[in-house]
Amino acid sequence: MVAIPGGTFLMGSSTNEKDSYEDERPQHEVTVPPFAMGKYPITQSQWRAIAERTDLKVEKDLDLNPAHFKDRPDSDRRPVEQVNWYDAVEFCVRLSKLTVREYRLPSEAEWEYACRARTTTPFYFGETITGELANYIASNTYAGEAKGKYRKETTPVGQFPPNAFGLYDMHGNVWEWCADTWHDNYDGAPTDGSVWRENGNDNRSPLRGGSWFYFPFLCRSACRNFYFRRDYISFSCGFRVVCGAGRTL
Repeated sequence: MVAIPGGTFLMGSSTNEKDSYEDERPQHEVTVPPFAMGKYPITQSQWRAIAERTDLKVEKDLDLNPAHFKDRPDSDRRPVEQVNWYDAVEFCVRLSKLTVREYRLPSEAEWEYACRARTTTPFYFGETITGELANYIASNTYAGEAKGKYRKETTPVGQFPPNAFGLYDMHGNVWEWCADTWHDNYDGAPTDGSVWRENGNDNRSPLRGGSWFYFPFLCRSACRNFYFRRDYISFSCGFRVVCGAGRTL
């Protein structure tokens, strides 16, 4: 876990950000309290450690090995995927029971604030992204950079440079579930960093960060994915956890 300092940032994208969407607007100022966030997406080995603890079950059983890429030599260090929103929530509440600390999915505001790490550019690396910086369809370009290698699968966590907060894989590798319900834009969004549940689509929750299976513009810090229902599983979707400031795994 990484301690994320509190602060204020501008959430969303401006109308002149390349390949941005209306659901990323209006840009609005959000003040986020301190919290702690997983340094990496939850890995397959971390998933199994909690999924096998049936004594901690709260709402549902968890598949011990749900990942599509579970047969690679380095699978234990790859992100777990093919887990839906309900699976991720069950993992969090089991982990909370085990540690007697409250672990949960991040709010969208927490996720974007942590991803940006005080940057205002489309990516925390700057104005563009390359295949040496993240795992995505690097054979497609965003802002004129040279084409890179399309790896066609997940990669072990921590393989690419972190952001200024020390978080890895916030761009690419796997999409990450957030706690909020889906809203089509930011009209009426909270400004305190909290989870936004009111008047949303409770069948869907936003995913953030892009993935190995998606184009670079979908890996932007502000990009929001509404494609998948909460009960949908995909080999491109995983998650990471957060907890209150000062609390660690």
